Amino acid sequence: MSGGHDGPYPDREPVKLSRNRDFTVFWLGQALSVLGGSVSLLARPLLVFDATGDVGQLGLLTAVSGATGILTGTFAGSVVDRTDRRRLMIGCDLLRAVLLCALPLLWAVSPRIWVLYVLTVPVAVLKTLFDVAYVTAVPDLVPPRDLTAANGRLMSTFAFGTLLGPVAAGLITTGADAGWALAVDGATFAVSAFTLRWVRFGRHGDGEPRPAGGGGFRERFLAGFRFLWAQPVLRSLTVLLTLLTFVTMGATDLLIFRVLHDLHRSAATLGYVIAVSGLGAVAAAFTAGRLRRALGFGTCWLGSVALIALAVAVTGVARSVPVVAGAAVVFMFGLTLGGVCSMTLRQEITPEPLLGRVTSAFWTVHNAAGPVGAAVLTLLARRYGVPAVSLAAGALCLLILGAGLLTPLRGSRPGPEGTAPGAVGARPGRGSGIASP
Repeated sequence: MSGGHDGPYPDREPVKLSRNRDFTVFWLGQALSVLGGSVSLLARPLLVFDATGDVGQLGLLTAVSGATGILTGTFAGSVVDRTDRRRLMIGCDLLRAVLLCALPLLWAVSPRIWVLYVLTVPVAVLKTLFDVAYVTAVPDLVPPRDLTAANGRLMSTFAFGTLLGPVAAGLITTGADAGWALAVDGATFAVSAFTLRWVRFGRHGDGEPRPAGGGGFRERFLAGFRFLWAQPVLRSLTVLLTLLTFVTMGATDLLIFRVLHDLHRSAATLGYVIAVSGLGAVAAAFTAGRLRRALGFGTCWLGSVALIALAVAVTGVARSVPVVAGAAVVFMFGLTLGGVCSMTLRQEITPEPLLGRVTSAFWTVHNAAGPVGAAVLTLLARRYGVPAVSLAAGALCLLILGAGLLTPLRGSRPGPEGTAPGAVGARPGRGSGIASP
């Protein structure tokens, strides 16, 4: 950690990220949790197909999960900014562990789709609360100069989880059933909760109240939204990402249906395709910092949209599994690169007391189109086929790219000391710096 005002522990000497004990414990605990989440990525669709065999049902379940997350997002930032983040994350992990570990028992009694709907809602609420706290906790664990590197390292765990999780899910499903694969995910949440007990979250010590301003949930949510809207780059990013999420939230469902239904491949093959896609996330996680320094935020983010457009279109028309897997690699590279850049940007220019509300407002707004997109894309795919829908989705991504070239994103590069164009001010006491690995 850095001395002065450069980190959450001002009384300590600067240390390298690799020697930052609190971040390392946090990172390793989340690595295992991400692995479990990647198991669920394949296990949940397999349960839906076992129960219904209908891609439309898969899209609707995705939509329910997304809509629940959006509704939770309207108050999640306020909750995070007013509570002990560590205790909140531990509670969310433990409750998710109980719910997911109960699924195999409920499925054995009644293997019907309604069981998944009933469990999806509370799990989505807990996930949103945890994820907002997770993003806002990172700046309390590392100094500003390490934010991009820390986010890249966290994203790399997501990437490796994407590599290993689907393979593990395929093996578990072959030996037992997909319900037990979800129980494995629940067990990883329990381990995550245990590791969080050993992490200290910077200046706001464990149990210390966090001031978040007055007013009700609506007023506190609007405070985060107003900050987003006052930043030209963040405002443009929020609008464009809202449109992009319409495509990306349903893209995985299209991939799954393409491999299982159109190409008539097994669940094991699907697991390997999703696992290989993790190579793209790994590559993006380790190169995001260098690409952002060399090219700037705008070029990196708009480039990620172009890669997503190409990948979605190719996934829908390719008849070869290796080509589909290659498109999935490109998709994950673009998604991860854009994610690392946008998350780091918000962390760097948002005042610390507002970070939870800004993150919540950002996710709520840009995810609003996701559930609708997932439902629409999968229902259209059921009627017109995956190829036609994927080509249309790729074309929509290109339109988003064209619109982005007309916004401040086009010229957004690191300015003096890394300040983004349009930033009203960097977070007090944390310095600034858009590219600071």
